[in-house]
This record gives sequence, C-alpha cells and structure tokens, in this order.
Amino acid sequence: MSVYVVAMVKVNDVETYKKYTSLTPALVKKYGGRFLARAGEVETIEGEPFHDRLVLLEFPSKEVLHKWYASEEYQAVLKYRLASS
Repeated sequence: MSVYVVAMVKVNDVETYKKYTSLTPALVKKYGGRFLARAGEVETIEGEPFHDRLVLLEFPSKEVLHKWYASEEYQAVLKYRLASS
C-alpha cells in the first residue's frame, strides 16, 4: 500500500537548501519513491493562505519510507534541510 509524505517547508537559507534538493531526488528514486509535487507556489482555496514550499512524496510502503529516511545516505543529506528550513 502506498504511503505519502507531505512536507510544508519554510526555506530560510536558499543556497543550503539547494544542496538538499540537488541530492534528494536520486535517493527518493533509489528507495522506490517519487515526487508528486515540489511546488513553491500553492493556491489556497479555503482557509489561511500558504506561502511556503509544499512537497508531496509517494513511497510503495511505510517500511520503505522508514528505510529511506533512516538510510545513511539520506541522513547525510538531511543536515542541509535541517540547517536551511
């Protein structure tokens, strides 16, 4: 059963965040995941407007998602996201 990651990200340091975004797609693909959305502009139809970055990922299972997140490769890249957003 597919599982999804919804990330609502406020980027504070664009240059450091670019390091993260340049390395992440290959790791997501390696673990069978795919990006469904990587948008900087979101249209809010109802509720408070959202002005930050929205990312939607799909993985084949919860187990695969956890393997991806816990992998040494992703943990090495995660530091860029944590430092920049």
